[in-house]
Amino acid sequence: MVGFGIVTGLLFLLMAAVLELNKNTLPGFGLLLAATVVFWVVFSKWLQGGKWYGKLLGYVGYIAVFGLILFLTWPPIRAVPAYEGKTPVYTGTVHLDQGDVRGVVIGDGAVELYAGIPYAQPPVGELRWKEPQDPLPWEGLLTADHFAPMCMQPTHLPIYDSLTRIIGFHDYKISLHDNYVAPVSEDGLYVNVWKPAGDGQGLPVLVYIHGGTLQTGQPWYADYAGTGLAKKGLVVVNLGYRLGVFGYLADEGLAAESAHGTTGNYGLLDQIKALEWVRDNVAAFGGDPGNVTLAGESAGAASVSALCTSPLAKGLFRRVILESSTVASVEPPHSFRSREDALTSGRELKARYGAETPAELRALSAQRIVNEAYTQHYMTVDGYALTETPYASYQKGAHNEEAILHGYNAEESGPFILFDHGNLKNYETKIRTYFKEYADQVLALYRPATDGEADSCWAQIYGAVFFNYPHYCLNRLAARNGIPAYEYCFSKHNGCLGCWHSGELPYFYGNIPADSKLFDVGDRALERTIVGYVKNFAATGDPNGPGLPAWAADSTSATLLTLGDRVEMAPEKYLQLYEIMDEMTGWE
Repeated sequence: MVGFGIVTGLLFLLMAAVLELNKNTLPGFGLLLAATVVFWVVFSKWLQGGKWYGKLLGYVGYIAVFGLILFLTWPPIRAVPAYEGKTPVYTGTVHLDQGDVRGVVIGDGAVELYAGIPYAQPPVGELRWKEPQDPLPWEGLLTADHFAPMCMQPTHLPIYDSLTRIIGFHDYKISLHDNYVAPVSEDGLYVNVWKPAGDGQGLPVLVYIHGGTLQTGQPWYADYAGTGLAKKGLVVVNLGYRLGVFGYLADEGLAAESAHGTTGNYGLLDQIKALEWVRDNVAAFGGDPGNVTLAGESAGAASVSALCTSPLAKGLFRRVILESSTVASVEPPHSFRSREDALTSGRELKARYGAETPAELRALSAQRIVNEAYTQHYMTVDGYALTETPYASYQKGAHNEEAILHGYNAEESGPFILFDHGNLKNYETKIRTYFKEYADQVLALYRPATDGEADSCWAQIYGAVFFNYPHYCLNRLAARNGIPAYEYCFSKHNGCLGCWHSGELPYFYGNIPADSKLFDVGDRALERTIVGYVKNFAATGDPNGPGLPAWAADSTSATLLTLGDRVEMAPEKYLQLYEIMDEMTGWE
């Protein structure tokens, strides 16, 4: 009897955990409890003395009932609320050219948030794979109290996302208010606006482009939400843009039907359209349309990097913040490909689905092609949004920004080599696979003697190649063009992501949770320092200010600012590796 009770209790706890992690609705827990009680009453004595196969069938039946409960109480798809608590507090009315809108008051009354305002028409039906169109006006008052759907992207089971929070971020919280999943849709071209509560005019504006390898992501994630900076006096705008196959498919037929001959950069064109919306509307929220800073992280930073040399983006922003990516090197390591490669990939996609014309492509359901995100997540030179590579534009002195704040994290490679660690057995193969005829130079520079050292060397080299080196390239191009460029290396460890890829986000945007035990007083002090830099930079183009450690714009690219336990200028540690990469890629 004791054994039966222990096994049943463990199964119950495991099933309850699955319901919680999968975000099943609350009735599921009641049904599970009822099923467990019935199982106990009906089978406790029978299983105690029964045959082994009888016991097995009993437990199989119990688990089968749980499977039915899991299915019946599956989390519904529901828009994510923009407000805190059960009852929203609404703002006054803001008048836009499209119509009137009201938002919600958050951040203990210090911030107003207007969520899900359309900046373009839904790119569905005949508008799929076309340049974004002006948004249509609406009648009446638009209540912007829920976030719009994420742009169409591959999704996982809810339990996958929960386990990611536990294993990767260490910040999973049990809640009775999140038993649903956020929607995804091709109809995702919306902006969210955070502003200081009350009346304000001429405030600096920061527009943020989210990351996610140009395949995934959403513009309301807590780490880069606009709440923290809005409390400091900035107007913050985050935006959704077409992703994966919907944002970056290149096809000759699509180019032929475009008045501008463009294809392959629909997501980039969405971002430009959102910047035009900011130019035309942000004053209504107290922002200065002539003082816009464009920011992004990872693929978002790669997008910002491309927009720095897009002729269509000229005049839409003054300065930029790029975190953990640029496409300014001769051969960008990710998020970018040649037009020839883009068109070849498009032809291969059409062959896979038996589609020959734009009409046949548009007839394919979004669900059928959404997983093509893995083959179509690269910007390209389309002759319209980008007339040449950003590297070529900078070489000619063509750029849109007047100041740059940018950098990388000390352990960028962390999430990317979780299942690809280095050791003495595979280290040389890894180096030779990537560096080819330049491998001997790299092997002479990094000489591990143990498996641990091999793993560390591989992690450093991977991060430098895919993230750090492009920033070194951007810094030098900026210096050539007389653009002040302030480069950093974020190195602060904490109980969450630390200085892995994207670990800096809550520090930069002032969103470290007040009640989180994953961050200590040192983290919060660093957050205040970085937010001070970001605020100053967004206002004036110079991050320096009273009470902040001096941050030099080093035109030699030999030093950068370390953002860690200490905040100070320090030597760039990868210069010798960068010299090899310059030779390898043909840097001039």
